[in-house]
Order: sequence, then C-alpha cells, then structure tokens
Amino acid sequence: MQAPSRWCRWAGLPCPSVREAAFMYSTAVAVFLVILVAALQGSAPPESPFLYHIPLDPEESLELSWNVSYPQEAIFFQLLVKQLKAGVLFGMSDRGELENADLVVLWTDGDTAYFADAWSDQKGQIHLDPQQDYQLLQVERTPEGLALLFKRPFGTCDPKDYLIEDGTVHLVYGILEEPFRSLEAINSSGLRTGLQRVQLLKPNITFPATPSDTYTMDIHAPDIQIPNQVTTYWCYIHELPEGFPRHHIVKCAPEMDNVPHFNGPCDSKMKPDRLNYCRHVLAAWALGAKAFYYPEEAGIAFGGPGSSRYVRLEVHYHNPLVIEGRRDSSGIRLYYTDKLRRFNAGIMELGLVYTPVMAIPPRETAFVLTGYCTDKCTQLALPPSGIHIFASQLHTHLTGRKVVTVLARDGREWEIVNQDNHYSPHFQEIRMLKKMVSVHRGDVLITSCTYNTEDRELATVGGFGILEEMCVNYVHYYPQTQLELCKSAVNAGFLQKYFHLINRFNNEEVCTCPQASVSQQFASVPWNSFNREVLKALYAFAPISMHCNKSSAVRFPGEWNLQPLPKVISTLEEPTPHCPTSQGRSPAGPTIISIGGGKG
Repeated sequence: MQAPSRWCRWAGLPCPSVREAAFMYSTAVAVFLVILVAALQGSAPPESPFLYHIPLDPEESLELSWNVSYPQEAIFFQLLVKQLKAGVLFGMSDRGELENADLVVLWTDGDTAYFADAWSDQKGQIHLDPQQDYQLLQVERTPEGLALLFKRPFGTCDPKDYLIEDGTVHLVYGILEEPFRSLEAINSSGLRTGLQRVQLLKPNITFPATPSDTYTMDIHAPDIQIPNQVTTYWCYIHELPEGFPRHHIVKCAPEMDNVPHFNGPCDSKMKPDRLNYCRHVLAAWALGAKAFYYPEEAGIAFGGPGSSRYVRLEVHYHNPLVIEGRRDSSGIRLYYTDKLRRFNAGIMELGLVYTPVMAIPPRETAFVLTGYCTDKCTQLALPPSGIHIFASQLHTHLTGRKVVTVLARDGREWEIVNQDNHYSPHFQEIRMLKKMVSVHRGDVLITSCTYNTEDRELATVGGFGILEEMCVNYVHYYPQTQLELCKSAVNAGFLQKYFHLINRFNNEEVCTCPQASVSQQFASVPWNSFNREVLKALYAFAPISMHCNKSSAVRFPGEWNLQPLPKVISTLEEPTPHCPTSQGRSPAGPTIISIGGGKG
C-alpha cells in the first residue's frame, strides 16, 4: 500500500478520492396555488446550539451552521469540514464569484496549519487582510470531521470586507487539495469551488409550534411529462373532498356549482374558460424557499359551506435545454387546522403589471423599473384599521439584481417593507419580516427592481416568459381584504409618444404602425445613449395605468388610467454601517492552529 502523502498525515485523515459532482437544475419550478388554501405550518426547528444549517457543496462535505447575535451585531459560524484534505476557503461575494471575495482560509504549508482573514483580487489571487475581522474561537475534531467556530461583525468598515445585510448572501467555498507554501500562493481558479445562497440575518422570531390537531394535504401535479419548450405554466385542478369542513372560509366570486377538471398547460386552448374567473392567490413556493409559518393569530381560509371546493395548482417549468421526456410530480404540502384563528390572512401582489410596455434596454448594468400601489387604491380598498404585512416574497426573472418595497406616507418614505441588495432569481424565499409593517388608508407602496442586461443584445420586455421580466413583491398580511393586486405600468399612449420621439432622431427605425407589437417596437430601437436616457425619463415622469384589482381580476370602481405618479418629497437615508472597535479582533497575521484530536 502506498504511504499517505505528507499533507494527508497533517490532516489526520485518509486521502479519499473526489467523487464527481452531478449537480444541476434541469428544471426550475415555481409553484403557485390559486383559489383556496390553508394556514401553512411546518415542523418546528430542532433544538440546537446553532439554529440554522445548510450544506455548501453538492456532496455535503462542507456544512455551515450559524447563529445571529443582534445585540453584538455579529454572526457566529461553525464550518464543518467532513473530508479535510489540505484546507478550505469560505466567504462571501457580491454575486457568488470567487474573485473580489471576502474570505477566511484554513491551509497548511505541509507542516503547520493556519487560519486567516483574507480576500481575493480580480484574478482570484488570495491576499492576507491586514484587518483581521474573522475571529477564530475554537477548532475541534469531531466524529463528523473538523469543526471551525468563528465569528464576524455584520459590518467592519474594511473596504475588502463584505457588508452583511438583510436579504440574500452569496456564500462561496473552495477545497484545497494540496499544501501551499503561503497564503499568497493560493489562487481560487485552481480550486474546486462553488456557491450557496442563504439569508444569514434571519429575523429574531420564534416560529409557533405545529398544533397537535393539524392536518396535512398534498396537492401535486400527477406525473406529467414536461413539455419540450423553454417556459411552461402547467395547471392542475384539485377537488377538495365532499363535505370538506370549514377552515377559515373565503368566498370567491362569481359563485359556481361546479368547476371543470383540467390538467394541462395554462395557456392551452382546451382549458375551460370558467377557470379564468376565480383567481385568489393562497400560497406560493419558488426556487430556494423553505417551509413557511403563519403567525399564531392568522391563517389562510379555505373549505366549508359557501366556499369553492376547487383548488388550482399552477407550476412554472423552466426547461432551457428543451429536454424531452422528463416527468414531474411537483406540488405543495398544506398544514391546516379547524381551530379558526383571529384573522384571515391574505396575499397581495405589488409592483409592475406583466406587460411589455415596461422594458430594460440591452447592455445595462443597473437599470431600475418601479411599480406603484397608489394612495388612491389603498384609500379605497383597505379597511379603516389598515393591514399588517408580516412576510414578503420578492420576485423577478433572470436579470433581476436588487428589489425593494418602500412604504410612503404623506409624501415621505416611511419605512422599508422588504429589501434585497443581492437578490438572486435562483433563491426566492417567502421571508418573515423582522417587524410587521402597518399600511394605512392613503399610504403608497413603491416597489423598485434593478436589472442587469449586460449579456443581452435586445431589450428585455415585461411578461410571463423566463427571458422576459417581472418586478413583484407578494406580501403576506392580515386582515384579508378584497384587494388582490395593486400594481402599475407606464401609460401605453405615452410609450407610443416615446417611439415617435426617438424616430425623429433615428430616421424612423421604429415602426409605429398599428400592426407592430410593443415587443417588436422595442426590438427595433437603436440603443444609443439618447434613446436610453429618454426611456428612463419616460418611466420617471409619465402617467401610469393602475391595476387596483379584486381577486376576480375586476378593478375597484374608479378611473385608473392616466394617473399621476405619487409624489415623494422625502426619501429614507441609507443606514450607516456600524464600525466595531479594534478590541476583540484577531491578530494582524495568520493564526497557527492545531487540528489534532479534541479542542484547539
């Protein structure tokens, strides 16, 4: 038998072969339940010194656990390395790249093991950070592997460090297969690397225990064959049992004695027209989401006399390689109870209408589109006591990079409902808010999305397709109202004025004839700096068309076209990161560690 190498002896572990990682998403699935659903519950988190856990790599050889200390404004990490070779790097970056990343590195030169706060440059070269903000607390050999316990403040005021904020954090990792004579000898391009997305700053909320009298219901697509096309919305009608008892009743209009059964593409010509009328969103799941808990005082209503017995499951399949023959039975599990809670909860859509009049020019790094829920709509549709938002799910398609919803009151930005400065369309959670946001009559809800279209040659228009764009915030709130959708889009007539205007400067390259669709018109725009700036100005000042809709897709009474943009005379200031004192920081250089048996 060949003797183990020097660095395998250092690790105290045998040298295992590296398994091939077969980890890909062939189909991105987003599930929406429409019409009626129950109060969602889930298994309570297990008791543990660390509340949150996630595998970093497909083989689960690296496992991260963490806790958040809001009084200390710090995160305590435990990184478990199950198959240690010559070391590991772990950290954070803007979009999950290994270049320009904020890192901690465990490595060996063959004799001695080191731990250090580091950063990588634009070429992936690793450098020691002179300001050591990752503080190593403990090294321990466990039956599962080597556990590193360390902490880091949310913000450090070090330009080389990542500012840990609410929202998505892109975690990066790298496996060191052999020793390096120094930290600076490491380059991430030569390592086995990957990324994982999480929300590190979890709200300090205790999830309610699942009541002992809770029932479950699974609703899923019945082994369908995914169509060989890029985007498919699949609809399946599920019928509740005869005599299904009352569990938070919701009445859906217009009333129907029966609903046709259907299982097929949502845009199919064979879909019965009657399925288009009753559309009340009750629950949603999207890529990256975990179990969702309603607060103890509220739940979604369904079942019982006077309520529809039919639930429509809608599944969004993304099949970019147009693969044939794949089958799927995706769905959702509902936890529900007949012990009615104090409030009926609801889900409301905020942001932009799904329409091509809202578009992003190509080769943009940070183009912003904004949708409004106006004071006129909230004044008309909300109850006198207002509503309370307790959770939020932000949503865009592939070019979305940032999303924020702000509540404005009396012309002033009042508070942030939800914000994600590192948003990823591959990680969409329904997130509980740190504190509930109360929305009063006359308030305005402003949702802005920032897009990056650097890799696109044509304009990206709004729409349902995965290569089109959306800007949506699904807010979960109580008490439930009739207001299902509060969104806007630029007035279509003013967009046509834009096309006429740019034609005066571009030799009439855009067809403004009636037979040309908005998507075709945007596709023919020559995207020079003038046309880009005029489009930005149009979206910033032109009147909007408001969709202040009930669950029946009918707008509330009133005039909703050619509405002025809400006036905001005061905006919220950006929070100033708190810089921790130098006391308690690690030494300025690498820390020499022992990784033998027991605690280090």
